[in-house]
Amino acid sequence: MSAATRVPTRVRSTTAAGWTLALAALLAVSCAAGVTIGAADLSIGTVVEAVAGRLGLGPGTDLLTTHIVVDLRLPRVLAAALVGAGLALCGAVLQSLTGNPLADPYLLGMSGGASLGAVLALTAGVGTAGVLGVGSVAAAAFVASLGCLLLVFLISTSRSGALLPGRLVLAGIAVGQFAAAVTSALVLLGDRDAAHRVLQWTLGSVAGVRWSGLVAIAAVVTVTAVVMLGHARVLDSFAFGERAAASLGTDVDRSRWVLYGVASLCTAALVAQAGVIGFVGLVVPHAARMLAGPLHARLLPVVALVGAVLLVWADVAARTILPGRELPISIVTAVVGVPVFVLLLRRRGARG
Repeated sequence: MSAATRVPTRVRSTTAAGWTLALAALLAVSCAAGVTIGAADLSIGTVVEAVAGRLGLGPGTDLLTTHIVVDLRLPRVLAAALVGAGLALCGAVLQSLTGNPLADPYLLGMSGGASLGAVLALTAGVGTAGVLGVGSVAAAAFVASLGCLLLVFLISTSRSGALLPGRLVLAGIAVGQFAAAVTSALVLLGDRDAAHRVLQWTLGSVAGVRWSGLVAIAAVVTVTAVVMLGHARVLDSFAFGERAAASLGTDVDRSRWVLYGVASLCTAALVAQAGVIGFVGLVVPHAARMLAGPLHARLLPVVALVGAVLLVWADVAARTILPGRELPISIVTAVVGVPVFVLLLRRRGARG
């Protein structure tokens, strides 16, 4: 390889590293700001005092402030960052695997399945306080999401056992639409109370995430990130087509199953905890490629950080735009995501 071909690679690598560090710093600042902003505005000093007091490292502050900071806002902000990172990572990987720039984490019917599971739990009454609590809704959403995913995989697998990407997309759309139709029927036939709870859940929110749920989200996103980064070169090889990837030594079928499986499990777990949040996995990978380039070892960290920052600020906007009311986070991501996606499409079209 000549020096002329090495220099752009080094420049791109340096640029990607710079963006990664800048975005990591921005994420830290965003999380700190997210904890201070709300109906009760708090200073960063008060936040530090409350956290230090809960950890036994200082006198702390009053019980109400400590509860707001440690039990409500801090897990909520961290959950927004993790959910944003996880959805963005899954979107980037699915776009690479399918070769479809419009692919996102809900492409495989998991969103419709998760909604169906949540509706079944809520209309059956197990999501109300007194039986198993909200955790039952999350569990039902997770199980139904995985059930729809397995059905999509079954439809998309050839007789030889190979996974067919083109069929996968169509099967995901079909299964998702069927699940959405059944969900609508259950909501219409159910009571108004259940319908209201279902609507809140399907519009997405991290408001209900507490420390126990945060630990589960962190574990899922961490495992997802490690597996995807470990397959960075495999994902690069898919850009040249299946035959080229196989000629480079990639086990195409095995890699597909692993990556689809990890992305699907991650999405199902995040949907079960935070509901349906759109546009993050669709828009963020395109924006991140403009910063880090197409190589996944550089791209995926940037994707995760951009997704995390986006959802932290989307959550802040959701709880502050309307005084005394909280918007579903998916409304904010749609308002931001649609114009950005149109702009990205126009820029890509202008390049040919």
